[in-house]
Amino acid sequence: MKNDTSWGGVAGWYDDLLETSPDSFQAKVILPNILRILEPKMRAGLSGMTVLDAACGQGYFSRAFAEKGAKVIGADISPELIAFAAERSPKELQFHAAPADSMPFMADASADAVTIVLALQNIENLAGTVAECGRILKPGGRLVFVLNHPAFRIPGRSSWHWDEEKALQYRRIDAYMSDIQSKIDMTPGEPVAAKKKFTATFHRPLQTYFKALIKSGLAVTRLEEWISHKESQKGPRSVEEDRIRKEIPMFLMIEAIKRTAWAVRGN
Repeated sequence: MKNDTSWGGVAGWYDDLLETSPDSFQAKVILPNILRILEPKMRAGLSGMTVLDAACGQGYFSRAFAEKGAKVIGADISPELIAFAAERSPKELQFHAAPADSMPFMADASADAVTIVLALQNIENLAGTVAECGRILKPGGRLVFVLNHPAFRIPGRSSWHWDEEKALQYRRIDAYMSDIQSKIDMTPGEPVAAKKKFTATFHRPLQTYFKALIKSGLAVTRLEEWISHKESQKGPRSVEEDRIRKEIPMFLMIEAIKRTAWAVRGN
């Protein structure tokens, strides 16, 4: 039985979160960094680079890439989120309701870059998704994805704690190497059980991601760890909280390039 990993049931909430929260992690941390990595701008003498924004949600990042000159195609498994994306975006942006492991509207070797932002961790078919991205990328094209950091953000297996004796905050990790599927309550404040909505997320160690990339002919070329931009309100623990927030990264970015046939054979 397939897990329901679509966010269609909370599409309105998610759309409102990204579109009306100027202090969100997406706005303050992920967007400026991924634009720096991707550089989706017009090239001299060429048309704009083609970017597939897989698992694009309501098109928040798709629109930002297009504003920088990229030709953007967005896809998401949720028709509800795709409807928001189409409504909010210029007509030249293309959007498709499709899972990230099957995007037949994209031809082989048709994209300069594929992005998956805070979504690969919520996709059950990791190997199929990475393989599909590899099919779509041109030789030398880049897959850029962002995760909640799998070494420090493990649903139900990691948490913040305070050491009273040393006056230090620390991150407790109760598991890492095991692949873990977790049920996520998307409506924690809903008291009526029949109205609650859930989705699934999947913790995987780094080696699982690297193996999937290598198997699909993709070579990791860059890895960055991004910290939270938040600051604690003044209080007895605020200095320590701000210190440790800069020490424990919240997000992990991996860039992988599609290798040429020669490079794959020579591996």
